[in-house]
Amino acid sequence: MGKPKAERRLADNEARAVARMVRVSPQKLNLVAQMIRGKKVDAALADLEFSRKRIAGTVRKTLESAIANAENNHDLDVDALVVSEAYVGKSIVMKRFHARGRGRASRIMKPFSHLTIVVREVQEEVA
Repeated sequence: MGKPKAERRLADNEARAVARMVRVSPQKLNLVAQMIRGKKVDAALADLEFSRKRIAGTVRKTLESAIANAENNHDLDVDALVVSEAYVGKSIVMKRFHARGRGRASRIMKPFSHLTIVVREVQEEVA
């Protein structure tokens, strides 16, 4: 009984990792995700290591998780991995207020984001 196992959405040479509810705006997170798109994973890890953005550490952990998923769950070669996709989605926005003069208030938005990183194993072409 029970329902059948869901079909795999990714190709056989791909693995992914998702970081949900990351406390940063999607616009800022997308700047860091844009840095690593299309790069080999070792170059992407080096870029994130020396990035001055606060959120680069979280993106690095997510990329390392995607690499570990590729190696352990899908038996892919770590040296041949490339970041094929890195995209950001909007999540909730916490609304807070900041007391202002004359009894007024102004709104403070505290956005959250979702980050998805997909790594793909590419075959080296022999020239």
